[in-house]
Amino acid sequence: MKCIRPRGRVFAAVLAATVTALLATAAPAYAGTFKVTSNCDVPWVSCSDEPELWEMYNSKAYSLSGDSYVTSWAEFWGDVYDYDGTSEYQGSTLETYRYVFNGNGNGSGQYVKNNAGSIQNCSEVNNYRVYFNSDYAGHSQYIPHRDAYADCVWYDLDSTLKNNEASQHFA
Repeated sequence: MKCIRPRGRVFAAVLAATVTALLATAAPAYAGTFKVTSNCDVPWVSCSDEPELWEMYNSKAYSLSGDSYVTSWAEFWGDVYDYDGTSEYQGSTLETYRYVFNGNGNGSGQYVKNNAGSIQNCSEVNNYRVYFNSDYAGHSQYIPHRDAYADCVWYDLDSTLKNNEASQHFA
């Protein structure tokens, strides 16, 4: 019986196709990244209440037109270590949830960290501090709660924190 040897180019093409097929069927251990507008949408964050602190993309003067919001916002409850987002392994996959402003106006889809102009606190009981750095560090601004029968209290971030906010903590 005569042995037929494949030509060099044909053999290389078959080898490359085989390797590509094997790599394509291998299960990759990759990072999943998701964008959310509330830390309560993150599976491992436990929110015992509705979001209370609203980060607004614009300052108060540029957030409303008549009675309608023209700015985007993100909602948070409790302590938020880093407005950039949070990550955790789910099995062998690293899942990352990035905080972004919702799609309702100016700033839609922008990351929250270092992009807010104002804050609304809608809680009847919880006061907050918003910080310049992650991990509740650096310059901060106190945001008091609303009274029981009032609308959310709304503050422009001070000149140090405007577009430079990174975390929040119960105060």
